Amino acid sequence: MKNIRKELLVLLLSIILSGNVACHAQKSNVSDSDIKVENKKKKKKKKKKIKLPNIDLSHWSVTTPELNKKGRAMNIEPPEILNYATDERLIPYMYNDSTSGALVFYSFPSNATTANTKYTRSELREQMVPGDNNTNWTFADGANMKGKLAMGETTKDSEGKYHRTIIMQIHGRLTNEQRDLIGQKDNNAPPILKIYWDKGKIRVKTKVLKDLSATGEALLHEDAWDDDDGFNFEQEVGFRKFTLEVKVSEGKMVIVLNNNEYKVYEGIHMRKWGVFENYFKAGNYFQSRDEGSYSKIKYYELEVTH
Repeated sequence: MKNIRKELLVLLLSIILSGNVACHAQKSNVSDSDIKVENKKKKKKKKKKIKLPNIDLSHWSVTTPELNKKGRAMNIEPPEILNYATDERLIPYMYNDSTSGALVFYSFPSNATTANTKYTRSELREQMVPGDNNTNWTFADGANMKGKLAMGETTKDSEGKYHRTIIMQIHGRLTNEQRDLIGQKDNNAPPILKIYWDKGKIRVKTKVLKDLSATGEALLHEDAWDDDDGFNFEQEVGFRKFTLEVKVSEGKMVIVLNNNEYKVYEGIHMRKWGVFENYFKAGNYFQSRDEGSYSKIKYYELEVTH
């Protein structure tokens, strides 16, 4: 009888101990599962981190494809441009892509064209003095612009080729005295530099003098200058990020793609261009009037130095 009781007692203790072990194992498993869920949540939170472009807009104005109250292309200057993220006039055309950390410039054909062009733009205009277009620079002063950017989206034409857009410019400008000297109604001078995103490649256009012997006042007229044949960089950038740098000094202009491919302009055309003042432009100057066409240029970084 005593042996039977001992055996029952041992059996009962075994059952109790087995239950405790199972209970602890379940608790351990639940705890591990909870930790894994928490870790996943933390990883998801990290992925949602907001990225912002590295661009100081305090020395830029912007023109958009929207008409203002006067029926002209909308132009926003500093300090208003600094509020682009909440300004309803700018939100459709200039906005942050917080996932990639880019400032997006969206443009499409509209009625909001500017002087001497049929195309529309969502494009920055350099202002050395915020809010003032009358203070600019010459080649003798020197200037440098560098950007990191990418083509975000663009449509295709009827032949299946991507629409092109101008992504950087150096625009000439007449001083008030030069304007009055040649009897012109505004201060516009030709652009000495246009850089295109053209079917996945970077294309550069500049100006050349028609008459190399021209001097003085003759240089100020737009019809004294002609377009060159253009230059295509060998690298294909497609829809990937790339860097562009424009370096200007007296009688010389250098364009650098991805820090390893260069195009140098120097000689009589660059020297005589020194008669003009200039300013940088950057963004999306869309080169199509096709119905339904558009493009989006992404700028991650943009810096100008003098």
